[in-house]
Amino acid sequence: MNEILDAISGFVWGPPTLILIVGTGLYLTFRLGFLQFRVLPYALKLAFSPSKQDKKSKGDISHYQALTTAMAATIGTGNIVGVATAVVLGGPGAVFWMWLSALFGMATKYAEAILAVKYRVTNSKGEMSGGPMYYLERGLKAKWLGVLFAIFGACAAFGIGNMVQSNSVSDALERSFNIPGWATGIILTVLVGLVILGGIKSIGRVTAFFVPIMAALYVLGGLIIIIMNLDIVPAAIGLIFSDAFTGSALGGGILGTVIRYGVARGVFSNEAGLGSAPIAAAAAKTDYPGRQALVSMTQVFIDTIIVCSITGITIVMANMYGGDLSGGDLTAASFGKFLGDFGGMIVTIGIVLFAFSTLVGWSYYGEKCFGYLFSEKAIPYYRIVFVAAVFYGAVEKLSVVWAISDIMNALMAAPNLIGLLGLSGVVVYETKKFLKVAKEEKEQEKAQKAGRSA
Repeated sequence: MNEILDAISGFVWGPPTLILIVGTGLYLTFRLGFLQFRVLPYALKLAFSPSKQDKKSKGDISHYQALTTAMAATIGTGNIVGVATAVVLGGPGAVFWMWLSALFGMATKYAEAILAVKYRVTNSKGEMSGGPMYYLERGLKAKWLGVLFAIFGACAAFGIGNMVQSNSVSDALERSFNIPGWATGIILTVLVGLVILGGIKSIGRVTAFFVPIMAALYVLGGLIIIIMNLDIVPAAIGLIFSDAFTGSALGGGILGTVIRYGVARGVFSNEAGLGSAPIAAAAAKTDYPGRQALVSMTQVFIDTIIVCSITGITIVMANMYGGDLSGGDLTAASFGKFLGDFGGMIVTIGIVLFAFSTLVGWSYYGEKCFGYLFSEKAIPYYRIVFVAAVFYGAVEKLSVVWAISDIMNALMAAPNLIGLLGLSGVVVYETKKFLKVAKEEKEQEKAQKAGRSA
């Protein structure tokens, strides 16, 4: 069974899927006039400062809470385990291709969010519902694609968003602190249940507080390593760039392992193109789809360009990726080489916190997909089963679940990317409309400042 699932996973995550994901990002980048490079500072400002316009707008949570909910789902074990796997199998150059896919993935994430907000609906409880299933149905007029996405999304939430995360936490705590899996399972089940049973507002409040702290702790640890070893940083970065075009991977070659693992692990980490994050974006309070889309775009920058880079550069600096170590063990050993036992502790705590946040974020994605397929009344039952699966994942070996999760993620991407390409004209139109408003707001702000100083 494992061999069959691995073969299917290798096929669905093969060159056609990766080319479609990166190609969509490239296409949208050109159609939007390289928007992600032009307005990134403004987007970051929107993400971390409250907007007066949006306080009166429709939605369930703030810009910032929508961003942290999406980041909770994406900043996960992929940032620690996935990056390490990419370097082992793809060589140091894989980090470069991870960066490149993220830069174009920012345009993809922007388009996903703008469509999610434009085509969102208000459910019977007065809450916002949106995401690929809604813009595929209401925008592209292809409900069957929306149904397919929802099926794949609801299933994937139990795998990559649930059991594999609780399993990672269980393994890390048992290895580092000898805590039995059943104890970890009970604690995780209770904590996740307390958060998700309250719905998106509860999830938004928790992630708004939790995500910045967990990301800052991990990034700070990596920055300490980089600052303490500045003399070897240029060589490590130079190797990343040179190896990207020469290849020292086990499989070797620019057209082989280096690009494949760099792009695949980058997408696995930031989820640009999978269609998951726009489900959270649709819940945001916003007056224009473009405003929330810019905020959502910053998630890829933070996840891959910042957090994944910390992992990748540290691993290349430690130069331990040519041996038997891989995954989280390699990342822990690399941090430990520079910071001793404290370095390994940072990685273990990072895995625990990142995995917990992914559990919380993906629970919302899964329930929205489930609600689309059935009804909002069915969501409480989905939450109960989701919470129960957390315990199961903590105490069982999940090699089959890992493979199924990979397959479901790839299958999610297909209908979503079709929707993005088919509705790219709508994305461009909404972008132009909002940028005109943003320009007027900026001019008004300048005039007010000039008036006050006079």
